Amino acid sequence: MKVVTTREDLRAARTGLDDLGFVPTMGYLHDGHLGLVRRARRECAGVAASIFVNPTQFGPGEDLTSYPRDLDRDLSLLEDSGVDLVWTPRVEDVYPSGFATNVQITGVTEVLEGARRPGHFGGVATVVTILLALMRPRQLFVGQKDLQQSVVLRRLVADLGLAEEVVVCPTGRESDGLAMSSRNIYLDDAHRQAARVLSTALRAARAAYASGQRDAATLRGTMEAILAAEPLADVDYVSLADPDTLVELEGPITRAAASLAVRVGRPRLIDNTLLHEDDPGLG
Repeated sequence: MKVVTTREDLRAARTGLDDLGFVPTMGYLHDGHLGLVRRARRECAGVAASIFVNPTQFGPGEDLTSYPRDLDRDLSLLEDSGVDLVWTPRVEDVYPSGFATNVQITGVTEVLEGARRPGHFGGVATVVTILLALMRPRQLFVGQKDLQQSVVLRRLVADLGLAEEVVVCPTGRESDGLAMSSRNIYLDDAHRQAARVLSTALRAARAAYASGQRDAATLRGTMEAILAAEPLADVDYVSLADPDTLVELEGPITRAAASLAVRVGRPRLIDNTLLHEDDPGLG
C-alpha cells in the first residue's frame, strides 16, 4: 500500500492505477468505512482512500480540534482491507497558499444540515472536488448514513463529470442499531444507551409505512413521539423529505427519506432511512 502526503507524490503514485474506486474519509475509521472499502474492492481493480479532517466543513464551535484521530491505526486497517493508495495530506497540501476557489451547490444544500451548519456543504463540495480531480476515480464510494451529503455529492459528480458513478452504500450499524460514527466515542454509557432512540424512531416509521401508513405528518409524528420519550435526547430536527430534492413532504407519500438529527450528550448524531427501499440494518 502506498501512502503519500503531497499533491506531487499523489500524482506520481496514482500513475498505473486503473479502474479506481475511491473512499474519502476523515479518519478514525470504523467498520462502516471499511464496508465502503470492501465494496470498492469487489467492484474496482484498484482502491484508493484519503484521510483528511477538512477544516472548511466545520463551523464555529464545532469539534474540529477535538475530532478523533489515530492515523497509524487507520493505515493498518486500510492495508489489511486491501487498499492500494492512501492520501494523507496536510491542510496546506489540500489548500495551498493563495487558494481562492469555492464550490457551491444550490438547492439540496439549503435544508436540514445545510440550514443548521452554514458553509458546511460548501466545504464538503470544495474538498471533494479537489480529491476527485487528483484521484480521478471511476467510482466514488460513500455511505448513506450521511444522506444529505450523498445527495450533494451525486449532484456534484453529475454536474462536473468528476467520476462515472457515486455508489451509496447502506449505513453501517452496531448490533443494537446505532449508526456507526467516529463521534460515537464521545458517548458515555448512559448516552450510548439513549442514542439507540434514533434507530428505534426510524424503525417505527418503517413499520408504519410497511403497514400502509402514507401520511407524511403521521409518519413524522411517529418518530417525534419516540424521540420525545427519551429524556437524554435533544432533538434538532425530524424530517420526512423527498429523497432526491430533500424538500419536506406533506400529505400522502410514495417515496420518502426519513432523517433525524439529535444531540445525545456531547455528540450531535444523525441517522436516516429510505422508507420505500429495503434497509438491511433496520429491517
